Amino acid sequence: MITITYWHMICFITLAWIVSRIIVCTINKKFTLKRELKLLMVYVCIVVICRMVYFPLHQVDGHIGTLTFDKNRIFPFWTNIKPFTFIWERYDGWKVNIVGNITMFIPVGIVWPVCFKKLNNFPKTLLAGTAFSLLIEISQLPFSDHCSDIDDILLNTTGFAIGALIYFAVSRMSRNST
Repeated sequence: MITITYWHMICFITLAWIVSRIIVCTINKKFTLKRELKLLMVYVCIVVICRMVYFPLHQVDGHIGTLTFDKNRIFPFWTNIKPFTFIWERYDGWKVNIVGNITMFIPVGIVWPVCFKKLNNFPKTLLAGTAFSLLIEISQLPFSDHCSDIDDILLNTTGFAIGALIYFAVSRMSRNST
């Protein structure tokens, strides 16, 4: 059994971020502080989403709880592929789940088109957000205390879409005002 703390995950994400940024800047032979500062918004989104997705919201002994990987409990994967289960099967915290999954991804829907030039229209941005949400759900499969849920993908994508709509609406208004 492997226990992962939030601190461990932050260190891993930060190290992976720094290494990847060094590699990209080396390959492109280009480093701009402005670009790296913009990309820090992506880093912050990743760190916040990891906190909310992988670790319990309630504190355990005054600290953020841990993520546990137990190779003996991986299978069968805990999944839900039936859409809108939260509507039919109400459970403690279902409202928080709905609102949380949507609001958590609104900033990502705004930040990604700011940082990535190829996400220059709503459909591309929405596809990227859906893929990111799917990646998160797949990454939860090995953890027996997490459920990979189609509802989360739908809610996360909704939040991402709201953020992207905000970004593109503001961009269009600023272009039209000049």
